[in-house]
Formats: sequence, structure tokens, C-alpha cells
Amino acid sequence: MKGYTVPLSPRGIANLAPAPPWHYAGTVVGVEFFTSPDAVAATLPEGLTPDPDSAGRGVAMFIDWQYSAGGLEYLDPARSQYKEFLINLDARYNDTPVAWCPYIYVDNDSAMARGWVQGFPKKLGAVHQTRAYSVGGPGTPVLGAGGRFAATASAAGQRIAEAMVTLAQPVPDPAALMNRPVVNLRHFPRLAAGLHDKPAVHELVMAVLGDVAVSDAWVGTGDLAFLPAHGEELADLAVQRTGRGFHFDLAYTVSDLKTLADHGN
Repeated sequence: MKGYTVPLSPRGIANLAPAPPWHYAGTVVGVEFFTSPDAVAATLPEGLTPDPDSAGRGVAMFIDWQYSAGGLEYLDPARSQYKEFLINLDARYNDTPVAWCPYIYVDNDSAMARGWVQGFPKKLGAVHQTRAYSVGGPGTPVLGAGGRFAATASAAGQRIAEAMVTLAQPVPDPAALMNRPVVNLRHFPRLAAGLHDKPAVHELVMAVLGDVAVSDAWVGTGDLAFLPAHGEELADLAVQRTGRGFHFDLAYTVSDLKTLADHGN
């Protein structure tokens, strides 16, 4: 049997996600926000602590992605394209500023499988965002000063997040938009009786992103709301105020992972 993820199969092409490297390119609509420091602290796993310099700060990102695994998978757009909504919260690992992702939603099963391998706690959702087209006209916002972009996310038929960004100026240093490494928790439980509280894998990991590139980055103002929904806890991170709004293109490659702490049993 062959394959990287399930289902393993005779030829190895039926698996949800092939072996890395995984290459990504997408367009981000993002909003910086601030919530209760206690609410942030409540989401942090063992090994992470609140960031005292930016307590309560987070970033919500709505992303329209395209993916390949080293070939021309993007020529199969039904499989390679997907949309994603996630939040990153400021935290510390020892003395290192990091971003912690407690909630993330995607609309593609392969993206979900890749996310679980990396430790992203991906759930199914529906994500939409305004697109800009270079042809111009009244059917598209301008990717520039005054351009307005909206984004929404829903889960199980319930709206959970909505955002609005109004662009003002280009970002002088686009790399600053990706200046915190992302830390995730890889967690895979056991089903055997008596072992439900002893996961097979429970490890804190740091994402390793290669060939990171950011382009066409604009910043402005942002509005953001997390909406209460059955079966979700996103709204517990109630937005107290917003900071900057962003719009940029992003690309990177994933082929590695750094284990920070293994708490498995």
C-alpha cells in the first residue's frame, strides 16, 4: 500500500494529500484585532504563554489559495484551489514571539488533511472574499488607495466572521506582515478503551515555511466581528477594537516541521 496520508492505496494516488513539498500561493484579506488577554490565554496550550508586549492582539485572515505538490497540480483547479479563514494570536514560546492558531476553517478535504499533519486544527467551513481585477470598472475594487474589500466565513451554515478592509497605502516592508513563526499543536487521540485521555500524538510544533514571498501589499483600516454560533467558540475572542486592515499576495513552501515539545503518552 502506498501514499502519504490516508487512504493508502495500491498506486498511491488516492491519498488526500501527497508527500511534501507543498507549494502555496494566495491572496489575503486580513484584519488586526484586539480581544481580552484572558480570552487569548484561555486558548493557549501547555508550552505557550501570553505575549506581555501585545496581550490580546490577533490577526484574522481570509485567504483564497492555490496549491501544488511539486508538479502542475494547479492545472486541476477543482482540487488545487480552496479558501481558508484563520486567526493567529500573539503568544510567547519561552522568549520567542510566536503566533498561535486556535481556529481555522477550509472548504477542501486535501487542505484539511495537510493542515492536520502540520497541526492546524482545521474544520470545514465556507469562506468568501472580494476579488480585485486589473481590468477595472464598477465590478471590482481598485487594488490601491480607497479600495474596499469584504470577507466572510461560516461553519455548518452559520456566519462566524465578517470583515471589511479599506486600503490607504502600500506596505513599505511586506516581510513585516509575516514576522512571527506559527506554532501549532499536533494532536491525534486514541480510541482504545482506557486510553482516551492518552493521545497517540500531542506535540507542540513550529511551522517551517520556505521561500516566503509577499507582494502587492497594502494597508489601511479594518473592521471585524466574530459572531456567536452553535458548536463554535470563536466569538469568545470578542473583538474589542481593530487595528490595521491588509490586502496582499502570499506564497511559501512547506516541507518541514520543528518539534518544540512532545507531551504525548
